[in-house]
Amino acid sequence: MRKTLVSVSTMLLLAACSAPDPMVVPDRPLPEAFENGGGDTVAKLPWQEFFTDEALRSLIAEAVGGNLDLLAAAQRIEIARAAVRASGGALLPQVAATASAGVRRYGQYTAEWAGNSTTEIRPGQVVPEVLPDYSVGLTASWEVDLFGRLRNQRRAALAGHLAAVEGTHAVLASLVSEVAAAYYELLAVDLARDVVARAVEQREAALEIVQLQKEAGRGTELAVQQFEAELFDTRGLATALEQEIVEVENRINLLLGRYPRPVPRSTNALFAPPPSVGSGIPSALLENRPDVREAEQRLRAAEFDVAAARAAFFPSIVLTADVGYQAFDPRFLFSTPESITYGIAGGLVAPLINRAGLEATFSAASAVQLQALYEYQKAILTAYTEVVDALSNLDTARELLGRKEEQKAALLQTVETADLLYRAAKATYLDVLLAQEATLEADLELIEAQRRERLATVQIYKALGGGWR
Repeated sequence: MRKTLVSVSTMLLLAACSAPDPMVVPDRPLPEAFENGGGDTVAKLPWQEFFTDEALRSLIAEAVGGNLDLLAAAQRIEIARAAVRASGGALLPQVAATASAGVRRYGQYTAEWAGNSTTEIRPGQVVPEVLPDYSVGLTASWEVDLFGRLRNQRRAALAGHLAAVEGTHAVLASLVSEVAAAYYELLAVDLARDVVARAVEQREAALEIVQLQKEAGRGTELAVQQFEAELFDTRGLATALEQEIVEVENRINLLLGRYPRPVPRSTNALFAPPPSVGSGIPSALLENRPDVREAEQRLRAAEFDVAAARAAFFPSIVLTADVGYQAFDPRFLFSTPESITYGIAGGLVAPLINRAGLEATFSAASAVQLQALYEYQKAILTAYTEVVDALSNLDTARELLGRKEEQKAALLQTVETADLLYRAAKATYLDVLLAQEATLEADLELIEAQRRERLATVQIYKALGGGWR
């Protein structure tokens, strides 16, 4: 009979030890090089070195200390760190202090009643019907992690903590690029406002000349009305630019985590020489892009969760122990060794009936792992695509800037020439208006091209994984 029980128990344990096999998924390698990039990557440069404008660096430093999204991301790190401590505690024995007091009366038709009624607690005194019970002591339990379920849960928590850290780095990189982009946009709007202000002065002067010519009989009311309309349109543009400055300043203040106020900036920083940009090789994105590193850690956490779910199919051993004092009378509670009580036990638990629940947990963990893998591959693909787009955008922006500089040089003297010809009656007022409009558009387009070139530089810096160091 004993051999039969041992054989049955062994068969049940072997049946319980079976577990699903882990999945195998293909990898998706990166290309060896970017088509239009090269040189040492600028992603490893700290933002303090990449951006040379002192006002911009001051704004970024304030944003790093006050941005609300970044502060919230830092708290996610604390949450993940607490999860690591909790998972580490599960590997250690659980010890608790206990104290209890109570009374117990057994029914007359029980074995305990029968034993107590014939047992003398003292010579000549049997155990009373209502028996008090007092105890103090320590209890301990420990699950022996034979198959690594608890260890894999802790590894998953560690990977989750690292993912939270990389997620914070991603928020920081995005914050740095957003502040820089808004700063350059503010500088561009400032320059556009100055250009429009000069255009307003030119149109006011031209309107005075046309009015004088009309009074002298050399001009018409139509010319006065055309110059007035052009002046009103330019003044409207100046008003719109003032409002845009307020909105961009408030966007920067929001990124810095402060209420609206004027934003200090440099005057000619938009036309300062831009930093040199090197893209490096695509494999460097795995090291430099915090979003890719975060996705990688999420994938590792999912892999450890799958390993923990698979280990749940195997038996677990739980050891329990207790030691303390117990007595029916508080006067004898700490009598040594009479009132000392202790116990130790070990149990082997193997899942048999509820395997469907374990299989469902394993299937869910496997699906999460596959999802994390696809998200990791998507992060890599997105990073590579963003770099390629940013490199192309930078080349286009620089080429466009060169064209606009040539256009500006060609139109440099047109307004003055048209004005002189108009005063000499060798050109019409329409020629003057067209020259003024063409020059204003060229100035604004040159500023926009300069802004685009700076934003493209910021974009490539962020796309390569810079800004969080």
